[in-house]
Amino acid sequence: MLKGKTSSGFEFEIPDSRCNNMELLDALSAMDQGDSAQLSAVLNLLFTKEQKKALYEHLRTPEGNVPVDKVGQELKEMFESNALGKNC
Repeated sequence: MLKGKTSSGFEFEIPDSRCNNMELLDALSAMDQGDSAQLSAVLNLLFTKEQKKALYEHLRTPEGNVPVDKVGQELKEMFESNALGKNC
């Protein structure tokens, strides 16, 4: 289990089994090549439905929106953290 906390305070847990996934690698590769629409697929592959919902609620604006750039920033922090960067 990979655990961590982003600078905004979002605590995440990712089961080790979710990192060893070719579909995750494909989605990350597509994102790296500019396909930002893969962000949703990456989140679905990394998180449970409950954890993805918790991330969205954590980032939700007073107007009710979940900013795409903030979600991307959180994911980037997770990958740059020691826990996720070394194991995923």
